[in-house]
Amino acid sequence: MASYLNARSSIQAKNGQTALPIHSSEGDATIPVSFNNAEEHPYNETNHIDHGVTQAPYERAFSPYDFNGGTTLAISGEDYAVVAADTRLSSGYEILSRNVTKLHALTPRCVLGSAGCKTDIDQLRSVLDINMKVYHHNHRKEMSTPSVAQMLGNTLYYKRFFPYYSFNVLAGVDSEGKGAVYSYDAIGSFERTPVTATGSGQSFLIPLMDNVITHKNRNDENRPLPAEEVVEIVKDAFVTAGERDIYTGDQLEIMVIRSSGITKTTFQLKAD
Repeated sequence: MASYLNARSSIQAKNGQTALPIHSSEGDATIPVSFNNAEEHPYNETNHIDHGVTQAPYERAFSPYDFNGGTTLAISGEDYAVVAADTRLSSGYEILSRNVTKLHALTPRCVLGSAGCKTDIDQLRSVLDINMKVYHHNHRKEMSTPSVAQMLGNTLYYKRFFPYYSFNVLAGVDSEGKGAVYSYDAIGSFERTPVTATGSGQSFLIPLMDNVITHKNRNDENRPLPAEEVVEIVKDAFVTAGERDIYTGDQLEIMVIRSSGITKTTFQLKAD
């Protein structure tokens, strides 16, 4: 108690603040101190540490979306369509699973490939499956691939004010037996195109496909490619994407769609 009283009695006023004198060989100095409540030592920014709780709270943010990575690719041929996707599920720098499919067969001749937020993708698949069942019960037949493409566009557009965080490709064969590939944005705008890709490795695949598949900026003959050769091109493309994109890897699923049905193959990618 005596030491407290001695320190209290040695406090002097300086520039409107209470200060404690400090004596050293380098000269005298004072430091601001307070032994009582805020009335005796009012708040001053120079002697206050803000821990982000009261005066200047740190920003807290919540997002309903999470990008879980992955890459999808679809290519159309004369009488077939090829759709492929890796099986890695990531969040940030974590690999959550190495065996999650991004492909979903809607009909025996139509497959949906989706990259983005896993929960939104699952919900979108559920909605599409329900609509497919309703159509089958009402019409006693499977929906054609162009009709599925339109239904998917409508479904995404209905949610445009709180969109599914899902970036989709649709591949199949139409009523004439020709390959059909559709590219989408998040709110349902779509177009039929020879080749498309979505997901974290999209920027690596599209330039390669423009050169090898659609023959852009090339002067040699653009010959029709058989499905087997396209599958090999797809494998090489995903190996390339996996070298540059940490969210693409582990395993590649490839589906070849023809009028007779769907053939599925797998191919191992890098696991690191």
